Amino acid sequence: MASPSVTSTLDQISSSPTTDQPASYTTLLSTISSSPDPSTQTTDLTTTITSILSSPLGIVALRPLLTTTISTISSLPSPAQIITTGTHLLSLLEPRAVSFEEASSHLRHTLADAHELLDDWSASARVLQGINLESSQRQTSDHAKVTLWIRICRLYLEDDDTTTAESYLNRAKNLLYRVTGASSEHNTKDIESLTINFQLCQARILDAQRKFLDASTAYHTISYNSIIDESERLHTLAMAITCAVLAGAGPARARSLGRLYKDERAAGLAKQYGMLEKMFLDRLLQKEEVEQFAAGLSPHQVARTGDGSTVLGRAVVEHNLLSASRVFENIGLGALAGLLGFEGEGVGEGEGVGRGRRGWRVGCCSRGGWGGGSIRLRG
Repeated sequence: MASPSVTSTLDQISSSPTTDQPASYTTLLSTISSSPDPSTQTTDLTTTITSILSSPLGIVALRPLLTTTISTISSLPSPAQIITTGTHLLSLLEPRAVSFEEASSHLRHTLADAHELLDDWSASARVLQGINLESSQRQTSDHAKVTLWIRICRLYLEDDDTTTAESYLNRAKNLLYRVTGASSEHNTKDIESLTINFQLCQARILDAQRKFLDASTAYHTISYNSIIDESERLHTLAMAITCAVLAGAGPARARSLGRLYKDERAAGLAKQYGMLEKMFLDRLLQKEEVEQFAAGLSPHQVARTGDGSTVLGRAVVEHNLLSASRVFENIGLGALAGLLGFEGEGVGEGEGVGRGRRGWRVGCCSRGGWGGGSIRLRG
């Protein structure tokens, strides 16, 4: 229920001449915005919004008044208030959206910002999805479209919805070449910022899809871009190392590890450099080192695969198996099982080092190859 003073003012406005109403509503909105009592702000503003949209004012008079109303909403002290009042206004605008597309778009961005402050990523993305980009009443530039789609993509990535995020990234990809072309009307800094955000989303999607080698390359490329802060560059370098470590053993990963190891900045990343160095130099990894590295991984990077193992666990076993082959000519089953973190009792099928090899030779391991029986990886 609105406060008595607001209710009285709205009654006076509704009985005043139509030509005077916009100025009176603007004054009331300013009063509500500066109210020292936030407990009544939401109800007062909601009631005022209802009165404005039910008034006999025409479209021409309503458009600037809606701009003032949205500014008042965005100035509210808490995201929850912004969401309550903004959602109410949006519901009233929906039946007349064609007439107020600019106001609706502005309001949706304001609501998305509020949801984002509350870490409600998907809700923020859904609000932005409602913006009409193909209207005949309102022209939207390719730059604005790509910017919006990349933001929606990023929001869904925050909620680990890779499928939806990728669909919006693909939309952006189809227009990005126009925006970044030589004839683009936007300044270089804007283009670089848009491009780096696109590349970051692309790298995160590859990471989430467990295409770790591709993700590592993408992160490493971004880490050299001078447009982002030094701390962010080091963070993306750390992500590149993490993805390279998680990738399956083979020549491609060896090349990726080599590039990262030769990057002088890598030595300053204490949490990742130890694993990188040991993997590049084919040294055996100890359980404590692996557990320490695993503590900094994202949920999708520690999820279990179809055979019950983790992505990191499989990568470490493949690495240690390859490292052991460079140290031992012959090794007993028990010693190899302890070295690789196997359970000797569980016999199953494993994926060997390198593509196309199936099974590990655990009775007698030599430099020449692997074959024969296999034992199941410890979960």
